Amino acid sequence: MPSEATPVLLPADTVVASPAPMDGLLRPRENVLGGFQVDLDQQLRFGQGEALITNQRLLGRCPGETGWTAWELAPGLVLTHHDHAGVGTLALRDGQRQLAVWRFTLGRNPAALRFLAQFEQALAEHVGAAPAAGDDLTGVSEPADATETEEVVPDKPPSTWTLLRLWRFARPYQWQLLAGFLLTLAATAAQLVPPYLTMPLMDEVLIPFQNGQRIDTGYVALLLSGLAGAALLAWALSWAKTYILALVSERIGADLRTRTYEHLLKLSLEYFGGRRTGDLMARIGSETDRINVFLSLHLLDFATDVLMIVMTAAILFSINPTLALVTLVPLPIIGWLIHVVRDRLRTGFEKIDRVWSEVTNVLADTIPGIRVVKAFAQEEREAGRFKEANRHNLAVNDKLNKLWSLFSPTVTLLTEIGLLVVWAAGIWLVSRQQITVGVLTAFLAYIGRFYTRLDSMSRIVSVTQKAASATKRIFEILDHESSVPEPRHPVPLPRVQGRIEVRNAALRYGNRSVIRGLNLSIAPGEMIGLVGHSGSGKSTLVNLICRFYDVTEGAILVDGVDLRQLRVADYRRHVGLVLQEPFLFFGTIAENIAYGKPEAKRDEIVAAARAAHAHEFILRLPQGYDSLVGERGQGLSGGERQRISIARALLIDPRILILDEATASVDTETEREIQKALDNLVRGRTTIAIAHRLSTLRKADRLVVLDKGLKVEEGTHDELMARRGAYWRLYEAQARQEKAERERMLVIDEAELGSPTMPAAEPKALRP
Repeated sequence: MPSEATPVLLPADTVVASPAPMDGLLRPRENVLGGFQVDLDQQLRFGQGEALITNQRLLGRCPGETGWTAWELAPGLVLTHHDHAGVGTLALRDGQRQLAVWRFTLGRNPAALRFLAQFEQALAEHVGAAPAAGDDLTGVSEPADATETEEVVPDKPPSTWTLLRLWRFARPYQWQLLAGFLLTLAATAAQLVPPYLTMPLMDEVLIPFQNGQRIDTGYVALLLSGLAGAALLAWALSWAKTYILALVSERIGADLRTRTYEHLLKLSLEYFGGRRTGDLMARIGSETDRINVFLSLHLLDFATDVLMIVMTAAILFSINPTLALVTLVPLPIIGWLIHVVRDRLRTGFEKIDRVWSEVTNVLADTIPGIRVVKAFAQEEREAGRFKEANRHNLAVNDKLNKLWSLFSPTVTLLTEIGLLVVWAAGIWLVSRQQITVGVLTAFLAYIGRFYTRLDSMSRIVSVTQKAASATKRIFEILDHESSVPEPRHPVPLPRVQGRIEVRNAALRYGNRSVIRGLNLSIAPGEMIGLVGHSGSGKSTLVNLICRFYDVTEGAILVDGVDLRQLRVADYRRHVGLVLQEPFLFFGTIAENIAYGKPEAKRDEIVAAARAAHAHEFILRLPQGYDSLVGERGQGLSGGERQRISIARALLIDPRILILDEATASVDTETEREIQKALDNLVRGRTTIAIAHRLSTLRKADRLVVLDKGLKVEEGTHDELMARRGAYWRLYEAQARQEKAERERMLVIDEAELGSPTMPAAEPKALRP
């Protein structure tokens, strides 16, 4: 692209019709730094639009527009990014108002994030300060799935200084670390004694003996004892410091894993919506293990190498400064190589981490969903996905290994050249009688250790950058704040009556309102049924009452207390949740029932199972309550899993009960059994029920009809049917659907039985 174009002045917010992207748009010396193509218009219809960033302005046009709009880069101009439900958004504002919005599918998300980085860099260079990324568009808090995205954009490479953040985990072991450092210092000093003793052995024993002098046996024994003692002392000190520092590093790694997992559990549900399970598992597992290996092995080796080089250099200068200077000739070249390679290794290892998470993501998707994979005969497809992810991982590693394979031998070659230079200089100095053969021998012994440690230090670059990359990915979790924060001064909640008040509640996902101006009051012990079309806001309202999200406007109160004033764990102990798809953990039946109350006695577990109508089928299992449940409840039917989940809710005796489509995915006979269990469960509790079959909500005290996030009707079943409004239309539509389904099944049954009213020879033609 040319650096200059036909000069056209385009003031901010001025639209100029331009059929071609660059015709007459650029000013003199205005260069395009980056671009981004959007593929959705404001009504989320497919179209082609574009945004450009130059060194002076941001230019953009939405799909369907022929004119360009330009905004001068100036302080206060902010470009923000968020995504939700498969739609991404870039929004431009100047602090007082929103200037422009570009929407796109998430396939364009990496390009959007790159464009955002280009914008921030251009703004920083133009006005001298970068904008604060990630500002909210509406001024209110949003669920994390609207604002949080996975780190898919090439981000700033992790700095080696990131490793210093691990000190917060090392601080509890500072005295053990100090002891380890002192032992390392002592062990290194002990290792430097033997080469020093070679000088008198050569100059005062061996060379005089060659010249005909008698060997002083006592003196030789003293020197050899010094060599043996130094070796034994170095061994003992090295063992002690390795053992102490290995114990400390293992504890730091364990603390890091535990703290990261605990923090992950405290994050809100929305955080997990934009993350892949395999990536999170890799971070807590392999990344912390990589940090642990770095701390226990490589960091210790690095400290030993540094001490060895510094102490060796000091001894060399004390013996002969001239020869010592010759020894250090390769050091500047090796230092320059390390500086050049370090940045490339750093970005390369972070890319490897992201690519490896792709491999683990395939495993995390496929193994839990193996039934679906096999049911649709997609084994080859999933194997292909894994093969492609593995191939990508191999390609990235191969690219980095090319660099590393050249770097390491180059350092080795330089050290060999350095040793050759020392030999040459030493022989020259011996020939001029400026040093003795013993001094040269000691120098060569020290030089061997010096260059060995130097070579080892050059290799530490690789593992250091790996550890820095892993540390960055771990702290991306630890630095994340939950969108459902704990109150600073929580209100105590000794006992819950179950009165719920929803006051003018609203919830927004970005610019999209999901719940708007909702008011609802539920008395203690009352059962409320939530009905409405898919997407009307039923599950969202339940999520708000469970405080999986926080409202962006208004408030939700329990017994007159705002939920945001209660500790999350204290409140949720009083809430029972029965989902459409119950989740069971790997373990026994009894352990799954007692999940919410691990200290429950067997009598309590059995009582809860009886109330949930699960006791009979549990006793038919091989080990009864001690029968193992497979992962996610495999081995049990859907109705059996649901009744165990009801028993789990019964055991904690919640004052507030949430039933989210609890009988939607079971047959009619199983539904009757589950309904009996639910009758026991809802008795005396404030209940909010969502049901696919409206007939199952007849026992509700009131029905609340939602549509597009608004409450449109409220009343009993009979009252709402009499009004012939939204609920009546829903009920009638469902009744017609059920009637048509019964008639269809009757036709199929008659055809299969060869009924007189249906010729047996023609059943297939009459089946729908």
